[in-house]
Amino acid sequence: MVGPEEVKQVKEEATEVSYIDSLEGYKGAYETKEYRNVFLECGYSEEQINTKLNNAWDSIFYGGESTRIYYEVGENEAYILDTGNLDVRSEGMSYGMMICVQMNKKEEFDRLWRWAKTHMQIESGANEGYFRWSMDPDGTPKSHGPAPDGEEYFALSLFFASNRWGDGEAPYDYSEQARYILRQAIHQEDDGMGRNMWEVEKKLIKFVPDSLFTDPSYHLPHFYELFALWADEEDRQFWKEAATASREYLKLACHPKTGLAPDYATYEGEPVEYNGPHNLFMSDAYRVAGNIGLDYMWFAADPWQIEQSNRIQAFFIVQGIGRHYSNYSIDGEPQPGSDYQSTGLVAMNAMASLAAYGPNVKPMVDDLWRKAPAVGKWRYYDDCLYFFSLLALSGNYRIWE
Repeated sequence: MVGPEEVKQVKEEATEVSYIDSLEGYKGAYETKEYRNVFLECGYSEEQINTKLNNAWDSIFYGGESTRIYYEVGENEAYILDTGNLDVRSEGMSYGMMICVQMNKKEEFDRLWRWAKTHMQIESGANEGYFRWSMDPDGTPKSHGPAPDGEEYFALSLFFASNRWGDGEAPYDYSEQARYILRQAIHQEDDGMGRNMWEVEKKLIKFVPDSLFTDPSYHLPHFYELFALWADEEDRQFWKEAATASREYLKLACHPKTGLAPDYATYEGEPVEYNGPHNLFMSDAYRVAGNIGLDYMWFAADPWQIEQSNRIQAFFIVQGIGRHYSNYSIDGEPQPGSDYQSTGLVAMNAMASLAAYGPNVKPMVDDLWRKAPAVGKWRYYDDCLYFFSLLALSGNYRIWE
């Protein structure tokens, strides 16, 4: 493991890492309709890349009991199983739908959506229209409250499905289902019964509707840019402002030297210790690097994203490819008991290459390439992030208009 002096050095040097001039003039895929294939840029062939992606699909969706996380139920339903906790989560269901629409797998998408719509979505009361964040595989609720990251992914995957395959009869009227989810998310308080999923004045997503803090990995400005095009007309300005607000927020939440963000944070970006040590860089926070990378590839709206992506890659390069920890304080101190290699963290560090530029990109991408889908009890989360990174780095995580 890298010693404290080397860690200190990378903290000091990371703020100096910037390749903005090298990406001057870069325009996002939303404007150009062109998607970088970073794997190809790093020397892998089209055949190798397609095989890698298809093998991951086969393993994660249709592999054996030690690899699959997708399970079909009856004639027209399916769920994504959190294999570690043995529950079905709105996070996993919405992730599965995003993977399916990107892979052009309509049957699997529709099965997941019907299960979520039938068993997870709340029909009335203070949380009407939201999705219970945790369910037993038999459809029995384990929680009656939502987690807003699921709603974000449900909404955008449904819009993409509408744009790619067209709307059908309910519940496959994808675009209307998406608009309803977003309408509820920011208007739940209009009748005085429930709580919104966004802090409406700040335009920032909450950790849960009743909380007074947020989760940096929930901030998806690239999603909000598209909601601003396709949500109810009267809400489009809100989503445009939310995209700007979240981009500015991430500058507060990410450490200026290490690039690490905490799992939970205040609206001012200060780490929050809630129900455990979530003031640390842990599993939720892995996603921040990938989210920033994808936002840059799609919209290239903020050159800070290049600096941030270079910064976090530089930090982990010094920690050591194949040797870094999985949990840190946000100022870079490794946490006891986390000296294992999370496939999800490797995947998100590689996905940062969508915005990074320079000598650390290829080692990060190669590190991911050497990984296979995770196996065993805790594979669910790792495999979701692994698949997102494969899609993004192969140019297949696309905006469907």
